[in-house]
Amino acid sequence: MEPIEQQQLYINNDQKNDQKKNGSSRYVQGFFTGIAAMFLVSLLVVLIGSKAGFIQLGHSRSSAESVLLSDETINKIDWLYAKIQAQYYEDIDENALVDGIYHGLLDGLGDPYSVYYTQEEYENMMISTTGNYYGIGAVLSQDPDTMNVTISHIYDNTPAKKAGLKSGDTLVKVDEIEASSMELTQLVTHIRGEEGTTVHLVVYRKGDKDYLEFDVERAQVDIPTVSSKMLTEDVGYIEVAEFSEKTPEQFEQAIAELQSAGMKKMIIDLRDNGGGLLESCRQMLDDILPEGVVVYTEDKYGERNDYYSDGSSHLEIPLVVLINGNSASASEIFAGAIRDYDYGTLIGTTTFGKGIVQNVEQLRDGSAIKLTIAKYFTPNGDYIHGVGIDPHLEVEYEYTGEDDEPYDEMKDSQVLKAIEVLSGN
Repeated sequence: MEPIEQQQLYINNDQKNDQKKNGSSRYVQGFFTGIAAMFLVSLLVVLIGSKAGFIQLGHSRSSAESVLLSDETINKIDWLYAKIQAQYYEDIDENALVDGIYHGLLDGLGDPYSVYYTQEEYENMMISTTGNYYGIGAVLSQDPDTMNVTISHIYDNTPAKKAGLKSGDTLVKVDEIEASSMELTQLVTHIRGEEGTTVHLVVYRKGDKDYLEFDVERAQVDIPTVSSKMLTEDVGYIEVAEFSEKTPEQFEQAIAELQSAGMKKMIIDLRDNGGGLLESCRQMLDDILPEGVVVYTEDKYGERNDYYSDGSSHLEIPLVVLINGNSASASEIFAGAIRDYDYGTLIGTTTFGKGIVQNVEQLRDGSAIKLTIAKYFTPNGDYIHGVGIDPHLEVEYEYTGEDDEPYDEMKDSQVLKAIEVLSGN
C-alpha cells in the first residue's frame, strides 16, 4: 500500500508508550493465518516499498521475496489456515487475520517501537498530537519489558480526577481487557469512546490490600500540556506533560505570563514526560538556547540530519530542569541540549534512555506504520539509548504533603532543591 502522507518524527517513548506489540498469540497467529487469508480468500495485490520504487507481487517471486513467501512457507500457511477453518471453535474474522499480517510483519523486527496501526488505531494515536479527545483525562505510561501500565499524570477538572483515580495507580483492567496484554496505543482505544459512555477500570494502588474499581464517564478533554505558576517572588515553574503540536505555543505563553509576573529564574519540570514530537521539542529549545544544533539523527546509511536553534529569542536566566526515570525521548533531547550548552542544571534522577527516532507514514486505506528509522544524539554527540541522561544533582523524590491533599510543589523535595540552587544564582 503506497504511503501518501509522511507525518512528523516521533521522539516518543509511547508512554513506555509507548511499545511492544500484543504479547498474546494474536500477532503471531495472525501473521501466518492472515497471509493464508490473503491467498485463499482473495487475490489481493500487495505493494511493498523498495529504494527503487514499489514492487508488485505477482505469480513469480524475486529473491527478495523468497524469504517471506517461499513455496515452503506458503504451503505451511495453507495447511495451518485449512486447519483453522476446519477446527477453530468460533467464526473467523478474515479482516482481522489480514490485519494480523501487517501487525506480525512489524512485530518480527523485534523493535518495541515499530508498529502497524489499523485506521482506527492510527486515528486514536494521532489524537495525542492534536490535544482534544473524548476520554478520561489521564496520562498513561507502559513499561516496555513488563507491559505494566501506570497512570503517570491526571489533569485537573477531568473525569479521571473526579472519579478518584491517582497518579501512581497501576491499571489492571480496562473493562474485560487485561491492561498488560496489549501495546498502550491499542489499549487507549478502549479507554476513549463516545461522550457520556463509561469505561470500567480496575487499578492497583500501593498500600491498598484489594484492587480498586472505578466507572469513569468519558467526556470532551482538552489536554493542557503545559501548566505554570510562580513559586517564589522571582522563581517561575513550568510543567510540561508531553510534546504535542500545541505545546510550543502553550510554553511560550507560559514564559510570557511568568515574566510579566516577575520571573527572573525558571524551573522546567519534565518528570514523567514520555516525549512527543521532535519539532515541538526543537521549537521550545529554540525559545531558550543560543544558535546551534540542539540534536541530530543518523540513519543506518550514516546520513545525518541536524536540528537547530536559530538563537533569535534565547533566554538568559538561571534555569533548572527536573528529570526522572520516566523522562524519555523528547524530554531527554531537551535535557541533553540544556546540559551540553551548559545552560541550566539538571536535578532529579537518571532519565529513561530512549535514543531512537520513529517516523509515521499513513497509507491509502487509512492505516499507518510507525518505524524506527534513526538514532539521535545530543549536541555533543552522546547516544543515550539504554543509558539515559544523568542529572547534575541527583535528588530522590520525596513528598511531605498528605496523599489526600492537592499536590503542592513546595512540599516536593526535587522542586525545593531546584529553588535552593536557583537562590544561589
